[in-house]
Amino acid sequence: MKNNVIMSNLDKHTQRLLLLFSLFASSVIILIVFFIVTRGMLPFITDNDGLGRVSLFRFLTGTVWLRGATFVSTAYGAGFLVINTLYVVFLSLLISFPISILSALFIAKICPPRIAQMFRMVVEILTAIPSIIFGLVGAGFLLPIIYTLATTLGYRSNAGLGVLGVVIVLALMSIPTLTTISETAIRSVDRSLEEASYALGATRAQTNAKVVLISAKGGIFAATILAVGRALGEATAVSLVAGNAMSGPSFIPFDITATLTSMMLMGLHETSGIDYDIRFSLGIVLLAVIFIVNVTLNFIKKRVGDFGE
Repeated sequence: MKNNVIMSNLDKHTQRLLLLFSLFASSVIILIVFFIVTRGMLPFITDNDGLGRVSLFRFLTGTVWLRGATFVSTAYGAGFLVINTLYVVFLSLLISFPISILSALFIAKICPPRIAQMFRMVVEILTAIPSIIFGLVGAGFLLPIIYTLATTLGYRSNAGLGVLGVVIVLALMSIPTLTTISETAIRSVDRSLEEASYALGATRAQTNAKVVLISAKGGIFAATILAVGRALGEATAVSLVAGNAMSGPSFIPFDITATLTSMMLMGLHETSGIDYDIRFSLGIVLLAVIFIVNVTLNFIKKRVGDFGE
């Protein structure tokens, strides 16, 4: 009886401790959002040292980052940055998703156990590589190849900087995350489902495609959401290969581009006043984009789950 009382008290203390950690984590997120929003709203609600307020409509729909001289004009526009960001992330997902899912399926269900363990270790190591490394690989290895390809096709390229480089770098960064989580989800599929499929006469390929992947779709979607979130928030690697275009949007693969994060990072330590505060305004837009994309992907995940049942 005494032991039960002790265990009950221990459970209560554990629950309170976990609640405290949860509140702390939530508070940190709230403080970050509060700081970004309060600082990012300044260009739209103050006179910016006599320059006047930034037009919110122009800011959200503009196709030119700044019309006029820096520190003198308030005609900022970030609409093209939103389009560029969504465009390059979508293209990178088109590349990384099939490669990652097929790789995860191969590691989990086809590859011999010893070799699968080796591949699994390699993918986990790639997941831990800092984004700056991917950026350096893109700048030092991919850009010369892209420049040569553009020249061969008769297109004038700015040293290989542009959309194609950003897409490839983001895809390379997304593949390890997508593969690791998807492989775990695929390995978690109940073996009895596969055996039932084989008993009905399905081949191994049919079972993997129509039973295993369908059963693991929840984990695969979760991996996709994480990968998209990382791609949307990447700044350093993108800045090294984008070219930082000041207008847009940019759709041609060999054109220079810019994203919300690369524009936030560009010249951050060299600027001040309104040109500094407007970077926080981009942060608000980025948070909104990430929120909308996550809600959309979760909605799609739910609908796909409903159709699959």
